[in-house]
Amino acid sequence: MTGVRLAPGILPAAILGAWVTMGFAGELPKQALAQANTALQAGRADEALALLKHIPNPGAGQSEANNLECRVLYSLEQWNGAVEACEQAVKLDPENSNYHLWLGRALGEKANNASFLSAFSIAKRVREEFEEAVRLNPRNSDALADLGNFYRSAPGIVGGGLDKAERIARQLDSVDAARADELRGQMAEERKDWGAAEREYKLAITVSAHPAFRWTTLADFYRRRQQWTQMEDAVQGCVSAAERDKGAGVPRFDLASLLLDANRDLPLAAKMLEEYLAGPAKTEEAPAFLAFTRLAQVDQRMGDLAGAKREQAEALALAREYRPAQDLSIKETGH
Repeated sequence: MTGVRLAPGILPAAILGAWVTMGFAGELPKQALAQANTALQAGRADEALALLKHIPNPGAGQSEANNLECRVLYSLEQWNGAVEACEQAVKLDPENSNYHLWLGRALGEKANNASFLSAFSIAKRVREEFEEAVRLNPRNSDALADLGNFYRSAPGIVGGGLDKAERIARQLDSVDAARADELRGQMAEERKDWGAAEREYKLAITVSAHPAFRWTTLADFYRRRQQWTQMEDAVQGCVSAAERDKGAGVPRFDLASLLLDANRDLPLAAKMLEEYLAGPAKTEEAPAFLAFTRLAQVDQRMGDLAGAKREQAEALALAREYRPAQDLSIKETGH
């Protein structure tokens, strides 16, 4: 655990051992697992892994520990390790829908980074895991959305197809209408029906309980289409929606990433990332160490090299093995 900064209340290895000696082993795994999940949500990857490593005999919590390890490694972009940990979770608890979902996600990223032939065989497993997640819990909106996106983007030879994606969109209608509309927008893009895609993304905003998420989707659609005026309008829609929804942390991160990719309004990107990192709504969907890495990139483009180096150090303090932060070269760039 050398170099790992534990947050207040975290139990280091010595205390973990003492609890076992004192006879509190039954309560310890639950507390340690809860703390590991808290660290994961806060983006403290090293801390989460250290906690998981030192849990003595998790017992019935072993599958949860494996799933948490999978998700931490997933956030670190360590796909092979994530797959192995998620496979163990599924093996121990094959009836858990979310465990199959995370295994499918880890396999999907592994496929994206594999050779063509390897990716082909892995893709079939991705589909099977997503389908199993939905079979086990037909109202798991995350699993439905991921399966729908697989069907939408994958070739028919590995089980994809827009007809299958449409079936999933109909299932999503009664579970998460905004996600159903978003999936239909993505399907329209596959068909190059840009007008239909735009209508579906706008509809998703109107039916969503948290419209800031959907504004970023619309803004990103305009970015890909290079419709800059419309993108800027959607960006402002996202900013306004996020100001009304204090729990909308991830849209701030997503919006900043979009602006960074488009190389537009970098001061706003920095503001969104700073608000996300300072706020209480951080989550594994947008790991804090990744947000610091993005902020370092923004600072670098704006010419603030000292700030960029500081944000890079913050990222590595949370996740010292996060390769994108390690590889970030802080140097002068063109504007």
